Amino acid sequence: MRRIRYEHIGGPGALFQEEVPVPEPGAGELLVRMEAIGVTLPVVRKVREGARPIPLGGELAGEVVRVGEGVSGYAPGDRVTGLCFGHGYAEYALLNTAMASPIPAGATAKDAVALVRSGVVALGALEAARPEMGESVLVTAAASGIGHLALQLARLRGASRVVAAVGDPAKADFVRSLGADTVVTYAQDSWGEPVDIVLDAVGGELLTPAIKALAPGGRLVAYSSGGGTIEAYDLLVGGKSAIGFQVAVVARTQPQRYAGWIEELWRLFDEGALRPAVHAEFALADAARAHATIEGRANQGKVVLVP
Repeated sequence: MRRIRYEHIGGPGALFQEEVPVPEPGAGELLVRMEAIGVTLPVVRKVREGARPIPLGGELAGEVVRVGEGVSGYAPGDRVTGLCFGHGYAEYALLNTAMASPIPAGATAKDAVALVRSGVVALGALEAARPEMGESVLVTAAASGIGHLALQLARLRGASRVVAAVGDPAKADFVRSLGADTVVTYAQDSWGEPVDIVLDAVGGELLTPAIKALAPGGRLVAYSSGGGTIEAYDLLVGGKSAIGFQVAVVARTQPQRYAGWIEELWRLFDEGALRPAVHAEFALADAARAHATIEGRANQGKVVLVP
């Protein structure tokens, strides 16, 4: 089978394709024939600036072809999606059943990789802020795979005002089409009227203006892999707070809650209330182009590899 890998840190140019045997599923694992692979910013960053090369994991969707020892609830022919921590940029990949969920009838593999993992992060980050009906929400990286879902979920959860923060004003029409009332760019001196909640997917230097954008008592939820530092005094002024969110922690410690989020996402999708967007599809061999699209912040929605 074909697989994408890298042997040194160096960005998209470090990726290469190789031929390797199809893996065998171990205990609790599914062997999945890939139909769609979601490209995520954390994986892109690891190829560019990680400590060492690692398997290219991430979101996947496809058909189960074999099951490992002790697997129940899944069988060959089932369509599944989930998060892979091994080699996921491939024609076949191994998926642990703990990180797998069925793809409902009527949904495509591309729908699944655009919706489930990104939607769980967006929904979990929003819930971490403990929003109240009528509060205002600002989303950074609002046109990203996660951000464009967070905009919609904030509105569906009762936000009175939804603000989209983007790096490029050319993305304004896209985020407005998803329900943003106001669009701001990172370079603006002010992000407008203060908000109750900021959902931040960028981190780094953007944390300072994000905290500044909060109203008194406001909450920032940081779920970025970009790091960054928040000054304690900036929180003290106005009684603001910063909350860290990582979906893997919830999946590991609160599996029922994690499963409930997935169920809610599919329900909203089935009702037509939540619209995952795919910015571009790339062949597996073009994984470098997919990574370059993410690095260039060009995407409006999800970037997907199709083996």
